[in-house]
Amino acid sequence: SSQNLPEEFAEAAQQLKKEAPRIQFGKIDVTHQKALRKEFNIREFPTVKFFMDGKREDPIDCKGVRQASTFITWVKRRTGPSTVLINSTDQAEAIINANDLAVIGFFKELHNDSVEVFCETARDVPEMPFGMTASKDACVKYGIQKNTLVVFQKGKPVHSEVLEDDRKSKLELTRIIKTFTLDLVTEYNLETSVKIFDVPVENHILLFTPMNSETFHEIYENYKSAAAEFRGKIVFVLVNTNETRNGRVFEYFRIKDIDVPAVRILNLTSDAKYKMPADEVTVENLNEFCWSYLNGKAKVHVSSEEIPEDWDKMPVKVLVGKNFNRIVF
Repeated sequence: SSQNLPEEFAEAAQQLKKEAPRIQFGKIDVTHQKALRKEFNIREFPTVKFFMDGKREDPIDCKGVRQASTFITWVKRRTGPSTVLINSTDQAEAIINANDLAVIGFFKELHNDSVEVFCETARDVPEMPFGMTASKDACVKYGIQKNTLVVFQKGKPVHSEVLEDDRKSKLELTRIIKTFTLDLVTEYNLETSVKIFDVPVENHILLFTPMNSETFHEIYENYKSAAAEFRGKIVFVLVNTNETRNGRVFEYFRIKDIDVPAVRILNLTSDAKYKMPADEVTVENLNEFCWSYLNGKAKVHVSSEEIPEDWDKMPVKVLVGKNFNRIVF
């Protein structure tokens, strides 16, 4: 969390002092340095910016980095090569098996636009090791025919993206890969909320349910199955309605006890909320809901109180969410 960020930052500074003394770390308390706060448009805390080549203009934002080891990787990938060059199948296997998660780019040749996009993506995802190879043997071993990015988890390929035909952007690739730093389904709490919002995916689906209910296990398995299908597109979150500390989340979505289990989608950019039309949390219903949302067919959900019977008796009308649009517009 942001509380121990200064400590992690200091630890990274300490380690890099030995390895890369040219990289300097500094901290600013902007409550006293108001001019600097304004100049660099600092809105949230802590904010980390990286200045390169002695230039004061256009520093690079270092977002979502929380641990000393990740800071070090982030800085190293900005100042040197961002991926490891793999020359053999053995080398590829070593990287894939040494890490819980690894991202490997398989290419026909190492000088083209796809390689550039891959290397730029690696700079933005310091949480994972990145390697790239043009070794024919490695491509044959992993059954790769085109320029492809593959995410490996516990030594097995779990996701692949072809890099040349549809020219996926760096942002799209970053989003997809970053979702693998979260579990398939992440239970919401104070610790994980920071991690959830650090992943730059704007679509979140939330399942509200008591975790001690008789049907929980079945519902949860269905939710996990759907999560695997939409990985990289929608972040799947579980909210335990028995946990009183989650009260603010229920309020925000206007979830009452009688509503659970309930499923909502939230678009973080527009703040629009969507309610799953079906009541039962089945794989089929979840898939249908997610696809209708991604295809732009889902209706925005306006949570509202019921319309009072005497809403129009008096000169000043009583408006609630459900009749607001119809009466005002």
